[in-house]
Amino acid sequence: MKSNNLKKIAFAVLMLVTTPALFAHALWIETKARGTKGKTQEISVYFGEFADNDITKSEKWFSDLKDFTLVLVSPSKKETKLTSKALENKYQAFFTPDEDGVYTIVMHHTVKDVYGMMKLDYNSSATVVIGNKAAGNYATANTNVIALFSENTDAAKKNVKINVFAIYEGDVAKKQKVKVIAPNGWEKELWTNDKGEISFTPIWSGNYMVEFAHTEKGSGEHNGKKYDEIWKMATYLIAVK
Repeated sequence: MKSNNLKKIAFAVLMLVTTPALFAHALWIETKARGTKGKTQEISVYFGEFADNDITKSEKWFSDLKDFTLVLVSPSKKETKLTSKALENKYQAFFTPDEDGVYTIVMHHTVKDVYGMMKLDYNSSATVVIGNKAAGNYATANTNVIALFSENTDAAKKNVKINVFAIYEGDVAKKQKVKVIAPNGWEKELWTNDKGEISFTPIWSGNYMVEFAHTEKGSGEHNGKKYDEIWKMATYLIAVK
C-alpha cells in the first residue's frame, strides 16, 4: 500500500514538472514562403523551444506527438494528406505544386495522453506562394480551430510592419494574447484588436515565431482519462529578409 502511495505522489510531482515544460515547447512548420510550379517543396516539422533554439530529437517527442496530421490545401481548395518521415531532429514531407496561388499547409494533433488534467491540442500552419496570390491567400484556408495567418509572409522584410491575424473557431480572435519571438530569442506579448489582428516591425533578419495559445474550461474524458481544461496552441513562422 505504501509503495502504491509513493508511486502516486511521484506521478503527481512529475506532472507538475512536466506540464509547464510542455507548454514552453511547441510544434511548428518551416518551409520556404515562395515556391515554383512543378518543383518539389520541402516541409519540416519541429518540436522544441524556439526562443532557446532548443530542438527536440524526433525520437524523444513525448506521447504520440509524432502522429500529427499534415494536410496541404491548394489554391483551388483541394486537400491532400501528406506523409512525413522522421529525421534526426524533425519530420520531413514534400509536395509538388501544380497551381498558381497560395498553398496552405496545416498541421494538427490532439495528444493521446492527458497531462495535469489538461487535454493538449497542437496546431501549426504555413503558406507558400506559387506565381501570384490571386487564389488561396486567406485565413480560412486553414480549417484548424485555432490558427494564425499573414497575407504577405513571402515579402517580409526587416523594418517593415507585419500584420498577423489570430483565428479561433472560424472567427477572428479579439482581445487575445499573441506572442512574437525574434530570431535571437527576444519575446514580445501583444493583444489582438477587434479585427483579431496584431502588428509588429521586425528589426532583425531571420525566423520569427508567432504563437497563439488558448485555454478553455471543459471537462470530459479523453482516451479513458479525465480532463477539466483544453489547452490549444497555434504557431506560424515568418522568415524575414
